[in-house]
Amino acid sequence: MTYAARRPTGSYSVRSYADIGLETQVLGASPERLISLLYMGARAAIGQARLHLQEGRAVERGVAISKAIKIVDEGLKTGLNMEAGGEIAANLARLYDYIVRTLLLANLRADAEALETADRLLADLAEAWQTSIDRAVGGMQP
Repeated sequence: MTYAARRPTGSYSVRSYADIGLETQVLGASPERLISLLYMGARAAIGQARLHLQEGRAVERGVAISKAIKIVDEGLKTGLNMEAGGEIAANLARLYDYIVRTLLLANLRADAEALETADRLLADLAEAWQTSIDRAVGGMQP
């Protein structure tokens, strides 16, 4: 077997570099940045699901939606501090549950509008999160 035959394909190489880049971001990230990365990851998975839906690839759509659900449920929701967060954390937990249900229905019904709803909610939450982080950092400077 020649070297060329063993060399990874282009898409595999790109994926490997992307995975390494993401891993590097995650390993060096502050807790605040990790939340931002979770929002970005969930939205990216929804974007992939949207493309798979348009192309009629049900299995791939399901995988992408499952990834988004996992990020929301096991990443964002599990990361909430219910004791310290009080009512805000409880409201976020309910909103994350709603997003998960919306994504499940989007998959079951092949519903682009439901994907858009979940994505829009995550975008709004990500923006609010970033604004709160920017204010906290800005407030700490002289």
